[in-house]
Amino acid sequence: MPGIGRRYARYVAIGDSSTEGLEDPDADGRYRGWADRLAEHIARVQQGSLSYANLAIRGRRTRAIREQQLAPALALGPDLATVFSGTNDVIARRFDAQAVAADMEAMQRALIGCGATVLTFTLPDLTPVMPLARLIVPRITALNRALRDTAQRTGAILVDVAAYPVASDPRLWSDDRLHANAAGHARIAAALAHALELPGLDKGWSEPLAMQPPSTLRQRFAAEVWWARRHLLPWLTRHARGQSSGDERRPKQPLLLPVRAPGLSPDQVAAAHDRATDSGI
Repeated sequence: MPGIGRRYARYVAIGDSSTEGLEDPDADGRYRGWADRLAEHIARVQQGSLSYANLAIRGRRTRAIREQQLAPALALGPDLATVFSGTNDVIARRFDAQAVAADMEAMQRALIGCGATVLTFTLPDLTPVMPLARLIVPRITALNRALRDTAQRTGAILVDVAAYPVASDPRLWSDDRLHANAAGHARIAAALAHALELPGLDKGWSEPLAMQPPSTLRQRFAAEVWWARRHLLPWLTRHARGQSSGDERRPKQPLLLPVRAPGLSPDQVAAAHDRATDSGI
């Protein structure tokens, strides 16, 4: 694992809607997400000297990410990369954990082979968030087992978020129950930053939230009806038509751009970016 002194010049994120940052809107109405937040953590530590690209596209399965995003990611020459996917695979009609893991391993090996530190993480059990998720628990369990084995073989840094109950707390998930909300994205970013041993980050991300009174049966039933109408039925309709939320969409941020860390002015970020480019870090 890289030490505190390790610096990164080019961070590239590949993946699906989670990496794109869905359900974590910023002040401009765009999506922020854990990848953006991780880039900001790193830029803050390095005083702005980080370039960042995000090639993620919502709705993509792991095979499509490998076929469509890996080559462009390698072309950017990253020294840090995040590779996360699997949600769209486990909810698909057909699922093969070993095939997904093989694609993940190929991506990890390719990125590590070009000199990048690679980060990834496991999928949490969504049953407390979405009762229907109990139907795919065996798939998630099989995929996480395969992902752990894959990371051991490739040397990628795996954050096992599934091992922490807080990852399944509904308060960290959005109304659609498939994407983290702003608080959830912040926790994922903190977990990844801690895995990189960035200064000022500890395991606070894994601490449980405060207890809250349980909801009543009536409240739970009303919540399930609202969710089914608002999210489940439109999703079923779209998939019955062979449509995806990612159809006709482009990568979130295909070019390496300097990251503006909170607390730094645009001029400071530009100057740090120029120093990093000139020094080749």
